[in-house]
Amino acid sequence: MSVEILAPAEAAVDASGLPQRYGTIVVVGGGCYGSYYVRQLARALAAGRLTFDRVLVVDRDAGCEVARTLSSGSAASRVELQVADWTPFFDEYLGSAASGAATQDAIVPSPLMPHLMFEWLVRRARERWPQRTVRTTPIGREPATPWQRAGADATHYVSFAEWMCPVNCVEPPLCPEIRGPRTWSMPQAVRAYAQAERGHGRALAGPVIFHCTHRAFGVGMFDTQSVLEADRAVVRAAALEAADILIATVSHCHGAMSVLGVGAPTLD
Repeated sequence: MSVEILAPAEAAVDASGLPQRYGTIVVVGGGCYGSYYVRQLARALAAGRLTFDRVLVVDRDAGCEVARTLSSGSAASRVELQVADWTPFFDEYLGSAASGAATQDAIVPSPLMPHLMFEWLVRRARERWPQRTVRTTPIGREPATPWQRAGADATHYVSFAEWMCPVNCVEPPLCPEIRGPRTWSMPQAVRAYAQAERGHGRALAGPVIFHCTHRAFGVGMFDTQSVLEADRAVVRAAALEAADILIATVSHCHGAMSVLGVGAPTLD
């Protein structure tokens, strides 16, 4: 059985020109990347490109760069630092969101973070089905991307870039590196990969795709609600039978791919 799963699309910019509206924007990490994103969000707020209730930066280092600069800037009163490891933070935050909170929230990932949303889905599956085997498996055949690398935890990292991209690149239609059209998009490539795997006889469900898109001033996000929909998609795929589900967190140019394997239900 093949199941096509796609977490809902990211929030679109209001066609009327009104600023994008967010509740909490969670920034993963308070180091060089996180502090850059905080500054850019403050600039976007001042320019009227978006509005938010707060920016919540999560880092286990109480002395991270964001902590050292928290009192400065026009949006300082809306920026909070939560000193915590990412795993317990997302267990609490996404668990609360699943109860109906965070309807306007978004998450800003770090380029160097682990595959955190996938890891949360694994933990949710183990909590939901304690009698079933829940595992991370290798993705299978290598994707057709110019650069790729398998991580020790079975996460497969992929990129269409064979060069070093700047952190503030918004992945425009005209790629600044090749000075020509960007003819690729990772969500499309992930879907094609899943279809090709099924064509080779593998019962691979999905993909679930968290598409990090640039919302304003070079800050990429995906909506918190898309993570909750992904959790529901896992239930739809694996509630009644064993399933291998392809899950990817991607931008247009880069991504991380993992497979969540859920064993068959046990007989009472």
